[in-house]
Parts: sequence; structure tokens; C-alpha cells
Amino acid sequence: MEKISVAIRFRPPTPTAVDPSSDRIWKVEDNRISLHWPLGTPISGVSFAFDYVFDQSYNNTMVYDPLIKSIIRAAINGFNGTAFAYGQTSSGKTFTMNGSEEDPGIIPLAVKDVFRTIEMTTDREFLIRVSYMEIYNEEINDLLTLGNQKLPIHESLERGIYVAGLREEIVNSSVQVIELLKLGEENRHFGETNMNTRSSRSHTIFRMVIESSARDSMESEDVSNADAIRVSVLNLVDLAGSERIAKTGAGGARLKEGKHINKSLMILGNVINKLSESGKQRGHIPYRDSKLTRILQPALGGNSKTSIICTVAPEEVHIEESRGTLQFASRAKRITNCVQVNEILTDAALLKRQKQEIEELREKLQGSHSEVLEQVILKQRNDMHKSELEREKLAMELEEERKRRAALELCIKDQQKKLEDLSSLCTSDYASVSIQPKKSSRTMLDDASVSKHNVLRTPNFKAVGDDFVMKRPSCFMELDSSPTLEAFGNTADEDLWMQLNKGCITDLDMLQLTPDIKCQPLPLFDMPHEPVLNEDAGSKRCHSLATECDFIRQQLEALREKYNIMETECTLLNEENFSLFGALSLSKQENEQIRAEKEELLDKLNEEKQKLKELKKDIQRFSLEFVKKTGLQVALHTKLKEVSEKMKALKVPSDG
Repeated sequence: MEKISVAIRFRPPTPTAVDPSSDRIWKVEDNRISLHWPLGTPISGVSFAFDYVFDQSYNNTMVYDPLIKSIIRAAINGFNGTAFAYGQTSSGKTFTMNGSEEDPGIIPLAVKDVFRTIEMTTDREFLIRVSYMEIYNEEINDLLTLGNQKLPIHESLERGIYVAGLREEIVNSSVQVIELLKLGEENRHFGETNMNTRSSRSHTIFRMVIESSARDSMESEDVSNADAIRVSVLNLVDLAGSERIAKTGAGGARLKEGKHINKSLMILGNVINKLSESGKQRGHIPYRDSKLTRILQPALGGNSKTSIICTVAPEEVHIEESRGTLQFASRAKRITNCVQVNEILTDAALLKRQKQEIEELREKLQGSHSEVLEQVILKQRNDMHKSELEREKLAMELEEERKRRAALELCIKDQQKKLEDLSSLCTSDYASVSIQPKKSSRTMLDDASVSKHNVLRTPNFKAVGDDFVMKRPSCFMELDSSPTLEAFGNTADEDLWMQLNKGCITDLDMLQLTPDIKCQPLPLFDMPHEPVLNEDAGSKRCHSLATECDFIRQQLEALREKYNIMETECTLLNEENFSLFGALSLSKQENEQIRAEKEELLDKLNEEKQKLKELKKDIQRFSLEFVKKTGLQVALHTKLKEVSEKMKALKVPSDG
């Protein structure tokens, strides 16, 4: 984590705007800015502290060295870097970033520093690509190509956030880059206002993409960095200044431009406010509300080393705008970025890193005991056995669910078949009832005018044989209280009548014939028919069966969901089982390899021990021989000494 560096730069006061009777003035003491009354009394609540504070005596080079130079070094080494100027209109942002021929700004100084550092770096090869864009009225235009306007912003895992269709030039020298900067400045939008004769009407972003790779990757001592391509992005941003219409006097196109500028700067301030809050209080960060904040998203709370230069106008007439700029800078100072090297690894680099990791693991395994590895393998086997048991259990449950599902589907098919049969029956009964023609009034009168002889005759009564006196309807045969026909004889005697009448004795003399009834004409109306009642009962039955079928369908859906969940769990367990099998096989292979290496080392150790024993024997033999030879030399020396003494003794008398 790295905090954003924030610096404040005061431009020289404008002679026309200097007021000798100013009530308030800014004072700078040890990178701290405070607002004072003319007599030197500080105004409470208006005091700010920053990393750097540059007054009117500092030129662009003096601003560049402590603030931007480290970002250029980091960009060469693979870190993303961003530097931008913020402030009100006519406060010196464009001069700080672009400068002049006598006092070059941050952008040309950075370009020269990049190529100077590349020339000094001999162990890596570099490829530099540059692009130059502006955001004018919330539209992205390419400053290096005329007509290439309204470009969209895209995002991908490989490139991150980028502008699609933007022209990128491959450059080899700082002179070539300076020429492209001049071309872009000619295409940039400028305008005249009451506060500035050449006011920037758009935000500009100059981008350098720096790619580098090791020159001799095969001979590189650092295997982890071999064949790794570093890709860093350096953004140098010149923002348009915030402005008040009452001071600038803008109208027409200038007014529209000022609205877009103020809106994008307001969204930038909102993003800074959100990022400066603590993690618990921080809500949604509105990067996408403006194209400026969207492009600068990696520099604000992302993967980039960032420096912000806030330019301030010292005149009292601009005190409120200057206070807002200082508050913006104070909030930005609390932002932290997560900075890391951007590397793209080739296949060779990945293989080398994997080999290095394997060698490190081998060294650790050789230095550790084999019992630890066996315990790890045993644990993996136990885990695999548990997962196998769980998989078998789930497979059994799945088989049971499949059987239940098949039985439920058969039941649903039967219910559907019954429903179809019942529906067809109800439809046919209703059709037969509806197609019967209504009887005419004459027919109904004829049917009602029966003869006296047929008054007591039961209609639709089927004739039976003479061997039966009476017969009960078949619909009453199932009642428990009704006697069956087999219980009666062929002749109805008095006991049978008593049994049928349940003990009641009927006086036959009291029975009289019904007198002739004059049939009145029946009113013409539709009588309810039995099929209609059958239709109502059938519809109720259909409704109940449909409800039951819906309930069964719901159960089937629930079972299907449970089946799918269990099948997913079974698949996951199978994958885990396969991974455990793979890990176990790899562990076995590594164990076998380690054992083989261990045996080989033991054999070599035994050979060395044997050689050591032989060497000890040789040393003992040589020591014995050396002792013998030493004894012989001592004896010889003693003899020589005696001989010499004798010779001396012989020489003395002869001399005398």
C-alpha cells in the first residue's frame, strides 16, 4: 500500500489582480499552508499540510525532481505511474505540465528522463508506445489523428481500462515524442475567457506504454525474472480548470464547455471524497459517472504510483477557489494505492519458475524426514476414502430418487389417462343431452293422456316370467337390508308378504282403485335430465383429479430439484475424488523418486565410507612405514654422527 503524493504550487501573482488593501493572505511554513490576516494573525480552521509546497520561486525542474522523478524510475521498472495537475482556471496547470522553451514542463522533462534512463539500463530491451487524447465535452478525441473522435472506453483482463481505436506511435527518441506532443497541442481545444487568453477547454492525457524484457534471458542469474515481460503505463494529465461563469464571462460554446469541465471535475472530487473515507463508511465509488475518472481509475485507489500537483492563485479575489483546491488536495492525500509490478510471463518463464519451485521442494523434502511425507500421504488416503464413501452414499440416494421419480411418473401418467377418459365421457354425455329434440306440446299431451286401463301401470316396466310374482330393481340389490332373490321362492305366500312389509298387515278390503284422472296439458319447459347431473359430478371429479395431479407435479418438481442438487454434489465429489487420486499419485511418484534418490545417496555414502576405510588403512600402513623409515634414519644419523666423531678424533693426533 502506498499513499498518493500531493504537492501545492503557487503561481506568481498577476499584476492586474494584486490588491494592496488585501485583507487576507496565504503563508507557507514547512510544507504547511495557512490563511492569515494582514497583521500576521492566522485564521482558525484554514490550515493544510502537504508533502511538498512550492512557492513562486520554484521553476518546473525544481518541481519535477522531488515529485515526478521517482515515478519515472518506477515506470521503467514495471510500475504504473500517473501525474496530473488540478486547480482553477488560470492557476498555472498547463504551464506546469507543458512549460515553455526556457522552462520545460513535467511532460517534456519526463519524456527526456525516460529515454535517458533507458540508455543507462543495459540489461533490458525496451519498446515505447505513446498516445495523446483529450476529453472535450465528455467525448474522447485522438489528438494525433484528425477525425478520430468520439472514441469508446473498454476494459479487459489483459489490457485493463483502455480507449478503443486510439492511435499509438512506436517511438525511439525523445525528439520524436516532443514532435508528437506539438502535433497534439495544435489539435487541442483552446479558448479565450476573461481570466485567461489561452484557456484549456478540455482535459488531455498523454500516455506512454513501456514494455521491457531481459536481453539475455537464458543467461540470467535470476530465474524467476527470466523471460518475464514488464508492461507499465505512464499517464501525464493536464486537467482543464474549474471556473465560475461570473468571473470568466463565458457564453455560448464557452459556457457549454465550462459546464462539462465543472461536471467532470465535480465527479473527480466525489471519487476523491469516497476514496478518502474509511473502509466501513466508503460506499459506491462513481468511477463510471465521468470518462475522466473512468480512465484515471487505476491511478485513484488502484495499481499505480500517483502524484497530484494542485496549482493555486495567490490573489485574494481567488481565495474561495484556492480554499476549495486545498481541500481537494487534503482529501486526496489520504488515498492509498496498491502498487505492484506488471509482468507478463511467457511459457519459458513459467517453466523455469516451476522448476525452481520443484527444486526448492526437493531440498525441503531431502532436509525433512520421510515420516512426515508418509503422514501426509496417509492423510490424503483417509480423505480420499471418506470422499469415496460419501460418493457411494450419494449414488445410492440418487438411485432411490430415480426409482421414486419413475414410480411418480407412472402414477402421473395413470392419473392423466383417467382424467382424459373422464373428460371424454363427460363431453359425450353432455353432447347426447344437448342434441335431444324438445318434445312438442302435442306429443307431451298425448303421452300424458293415458287410458284408464293403463293408469296403474308402471312405465318402462319390463315383463317378467310367470314364475315370479314380483322383482326388485337391480340398484337395490347391494343394500344389506334388502333380501336377495335367491331367498324367495317362486310363489309369494302370506309369510313372504309379512316379511316384505316388515310385519305390517294390510287390509285388502281397504284397497280401492284410483279413479280416472283427467290429464291436464303439461307446461312446456325443459326438465332436468340425469346426464346433466352426471356432468356436474364428472366436472367435480375432474377438478379433484386435476388438483391431485398439480400436487403430484409439485412433488415431482421438488424431487427433480433435489435430484439435480444431489447429482451436482455427486459430480463435485467425483471431481474432488479425481483430484485426490491425482494428488495421491503425484505424492507416490515424488515419494518413489525421493526414495530412489535416498537409496542412491546411501549407496554413494557407503562407497565413500568404504573408500574412507581403505584410506585409513593406507594411512596406517604409510604411518608404520614412516615410523620404520624414521627409525632407520635416526639409526643412520646416529651412525653417521659416530663416524664423524671418530674421524675428528683421528684427525687431531695426525695434526699434532
